[in-house]
Amino acid sequence: MLQHIAKKENIDAGLLKDNIDRGFTVILANKNRKGLRPVAVGKDTTVKVNANIGASPAELNFKKELKKLQVAVEAGADTVMDLTISNNAGDISEMRKAFIEKCDVPLGTVPIYQSAVEAGSTHKMTIKNYLRGYEQQAKEGVDFTTVHAGVTRRALNMVKQRLISVVSRGGAFLLEWMSKNNKENFLYECFDEILDIAGEYNVTMSLGDGLRPGCIADSTDKAQKYELKVLGELALRAREKGVQVIIEGPGHVPLNEIQENVELEKKVCRGAPFYVLGPLPIDTAVGYDHIACSIGGALAAYHGADFLCYVTPMEHIGLPGIKHIREGVVVTKIAASIADVARGNKEQIHRSELMSKARKDFNWSKMAEYAIDPEKFRDILKQTTQIQKGGCSMCGDEFCALKD
Repeated sequence: MLQHIAKKENIDAGLLKDNIDRGFTVILANKNRKGLRPVAVGKDTTVKVNANIGASPAELNFKKELKKLQVAVEAGADTVMDLTISNNAGDISEMRKAFIEKCDVPLGTVPIYQSAVEAGSTHKMTIKNYLRGYEQQAKEGVDFTTVHAGVTRRALNMVKQRLISVVSRGGAFLLEWMSKNNKENFLYECFDEILDIAGEYNVTMSLGDGLRPGCIADSTDKAQKYELKVLGELALRAREKGVQVIIEGPGHVPLNEIQENVELEKKVCRGAPFYVLGPLPIDTAVGYDHIACSIGGALAAYHGADFLCYVTPMEHIGLPGIKHIREGVVVTKIAASIADVARGNKEQIHRSELMSKARKDFNWSKMAEYAIDPEKFRDILKQTTQIQKGGCSMCGDEFCALKD
C-alpha cells in the first residue's frame, strides 16, 4: 500500500513512511474494507477533498443519498462522510452499510449521532452505548471517525459569551449532556477506550471541533482556542497508542485570520494533518457559501491545511440535493488545486501547462481532458457558437489574439 500511495502522490516512499511515523500524514484505510482506494492526507501529499452526505429526518431517501455518493465520487471527492441522522437508529446503520457497500473511497462517520438516537435522548447517552456503536462501525469498515472529545465542561461558560454558542451537532449533543448530567464529557474521560477500538481496526481518529465558530464574530475566540489545546493533548495520546489522528478545524474565519488558525493548529497539535470545514471567510454569502469556502479553503491549504471539507450552496439553508453535492465538490477541488499549484506540486503545475498548450492550439478535446470539471466544459461547449477556423466566439476568426 505504501509504495502504491507514494507513486500516486509522486513522492519518495521513504519520505511518506517517515511522515506517517511522525504523525504528519495518515492513510485512511480500515483493515476490514474491501475494494478500497486508500487515501493519504497530510504533509507532502496533495490537498484532499471530503464530501458530506447522508439522510435526515426531513428526507430519509436512501436511494437519493446513494446517488449523491456516486455523484460526489465522480466529481472528484477523495473521501465521503456519512452524516445521517434519524429518529430511528436502524436508519443510521442501514444508510452506513449501504454506503460502505457502494463506496470505494474512504468513508467517515460521526458515531455520537447513533449513540444519541439509540439512547433515546442526548442526556441519556453512556460511554457503554457509545463504545458499542463505535466498535460496530469500526468492524463494518468505517475508515475515519469524528470524535468530539475536546468539548469539556470548561467550555460551558465560554460558549455563553458567543453570538452563536455552538453550531456543531456533535458538540451540541455533548454540551447538553454535560449540562444535564453535571459530569465531564465521557468521550474525554474514556478516550483511551475509544483509541483501543480505533487502533484494532486502523480507524483514523478525526478529532472534532465541537466548538468551531459559527460566525465571523466568534472566530478564533477563547472557546475555539481552548478546544484546540485539548485536541493537541488528545492527539499526542493517540499517537502514543499508535492511532492515526487528524484535527478538525473552524468554520467561520475571516480571511485575515486563516493563516493564524492553520499555523496555530500545526503548532499546538505537533504537525497533525489539519481538516478544515471551508473555512468560510464571510457570513453573508448565503446561496454561494460553496464559492466563499473555496476562497477560504485555497488560502488555508496554501498555508498548510491538508484536507478540505466541502460546503454546498445549501449551507445554512438545508439538506443539499444531488446537483448541490456536485457543485460543492467541484469548487472545493478547484480550491485544492489552486493550493497545490501554489505549494509547488509538480503534477498540478504540469497539468496547468498542458491546459495552456491545448488552449493555444484550440484543442477542445484536450482542454476537456485537463479540466477539473470536464462535464460542464463539454456542456458549455455544445451551447457555444462554433468558429470554422478553430477559434472561439469571443473574438471570431478575424480578431483572435491567438491566431498566428
